[in-house]
Amino acid sequence: MKRSGDSEGEKRRKRRKLLQELGDQKIPFLGPSDRGYQQLWDSSYSGLALRRSPSLPAGLHARVQAALFTLRRKGCLLRDLVRIRERDVFTAVSRALLGEPGHTYRYLDTRLFAIPWHREDGEVKGRRCCDPEFRAACQALCELNGFFCSDVPLLKEGDRLTQWAQGEAEAEAKRGEEGDTGSKHSEESRNSEGVDSEEGDAESKHSEEWDIESKHSEEGCSGSKQEGGWDTDSKPSSEEDESCQVQKSEPGIAGLPQRSEGKLPGSAPSALAGTEVKPAAPRAREKAVAQLKHSLSDHHLEDREEQAGGQGCSQPSPRQVRTGPVEFNVTLLNYMDPAAMSQLKEEPYYGMGKMAVGWHHDENLISHSPVAVYSHSCHNDKGESGEGGSGEKACWRIGLKVAWDIRTPGLTLPLESGDCYYMRDDLNSTHQHCVLAGESARFSSTHRVAECSTGTLTYIQSRCQEALSNLHTDPETGSHSLLALLPTTLRHCEEIHNEVEFEWLRQYWFQGQRFARFCSWWTGPMEQLEKDWKLTETMTLLFLDAVEEEEEGHEVEGRRDMADILLSALIDRQQQRQTWRDRCHSSLARTLPPEEAPVDWPFWGADDPHMPLPFDLADIINRVESLLWRM
Repeated sequence: MKRSGDSEGEKRRKRRKLLQELGDQKIPFLGPSDRGYQQLWDSSYSGLALRRSPSLPAGLHARVQAALFTLRRKGCLLRDLVRIRERDVFTAVSRALLGEPGHTYRYLDTRLFAIPWHREDGEVKGRRCCDPEFRAACQALCELNGFFCSDVPLLKEGDRLTQWAQGEAEAEAKRGEEGDTGSKHSEESRNSEGVDSEEGDAESKHSEEWDIESKHSEEGCSGSKQEGGWDTDSKPSSEEDESCQVQKSEPGIAGLPQRSEGKLPGSAPSALAGTEVKPAAPRAREKAVAQLKHSLSDHHLEDREEQAGGQGCSQPSPRQVRTGPVEFNVTLLNYMDPAAMSQLKEEPYYGMGKMAVGWHHDENLISHSPVAVYSHSCHNDKGESGEGGSGEKACWRIGLKVAWDIRTPGLTLPLESGDCYYMRDDLNSTHQHCVLAGESARFSSTHRVAECSTGTLTYIQSRCQEALSNLHTDPETGSHSLLALLPTTLRHCEEIHNEVEFEWLRQYWFQGQRFARFCSWWTGPMEQLEKDWKLTETMTLLFLDAVEEEEEGHEVEGRRDMADILLSALIDRQQQRQTWRDRCHSSLARTLPPEEAPVDWPFWGADDPHMPLPFDLADIINRVESLLWRM
């Protein structure tokens, strides 16, 4: 159930007030050199697994890293213009989607169209849709995807500890040889910025620009954005149901830990089971944190009641264990250079440092499916790996927290170039993660099992055929007629009509067509969709003609029902077209170079040979309204 604006505004003000009461205190988090780090990982983040760079197959690093650099050099990694709270914002990272042919991935009202893997034996074999260098880059990332598909299910419970220990031993040996003496990140970062008392500053802690991959509604439907971990505005999906429970704190790790100096991010953590971390926070802070948690818990349960329609809230489900092969169907490539960013937001709750991507769940995935991420840091345009630097803050890191829990400490995981991490089981749905910027530029390849029940080319082609099955074309004259004139048939056809236009054609011309200069795989299918869409426009006119005809024996009530359905669909279409027209001509869109700028589809000029609009929508709406007035 969608909350009213007044209700949501009041809840946001209450949350902001509670955050202000915390002052400049931070919720605890643990890094690798903190005592109790491994205990925290085991007890609260057991779905996280790390595969160190040296453990990957020989040669895979070189091929993958060369592929990432090739795609960037060709200009294939682009910032997305996404929709958040009825306004457009650019993503902080540059992106491209690769995956199974005909797959898409939707987030924040933006549909990404996957550049195909270009498997040698795949569907695109023999099609010259890109140059050989580009094809080779896609195939290297496909090879990485295949490795992840086979590796993720094989990792056992103890493998995470083994990988970590091996990586620490190798890092320690390397530091001994090089005489590296870096230091643990300082206490200053944890106390640098609290929650400001000014309303604007407090609100910026939840800034949409930094939560660009927030949890959203299910694919194919628009929804409102979920902000940082404590400010959730989205309609929960089935995945989010699993994260609705407020987690209980683990004994012995709820307090602020003692933080040590003089250890590198590779330093082995003190991971003794049962070791109690001494609390260092004042009693007043504990009271404020408890009050904040209680308020947020009440708000969260209220959301559950709204969403569930009166059904009771269940207890957290037992840990889900997936067996068998994993089929990652897409990977979202990301690139970001912190040096090129004018400003990066501070992580607001824990003081973890600068964020490249804010707190979020990866959205629109198959429930309980894993996510596998390959990380590559580089310090120059040749794609050469960057060094770890003098401390954790120099490395890129992943921050994790239990969703809707401010008592369990957060966790940070430093990443060396070539490291991979897996979020398995229900970790993505019960936890949130953010990306903390390092000093060098970074690529990541995030492999996912996207929920594509309404997001594949095959799906939308079948939907078109459903609608067009009601259209008869005379083989001699080429004239069109409708086979059925039932209200249910009209409603179904007009729903498909809108879906094709607003979920596919306009999404493609808004941003998807930018990639056609690198790979033309989608060009032919989208041209066919345009032809099918034009036929659905013709069907709308035929339905209108049928409603306007006063044939003998045709019931007035049935014509009124059809006129109502038609008017509702046309008004919705008119409003959505205006929204897309505004987006294409917005001030942000005008800042893009011509080859990346959104295209206002359909092409409105009557002299355009591509596809002139067949009729004036406003005129059709007036005709239907006049008809209803006369009935």
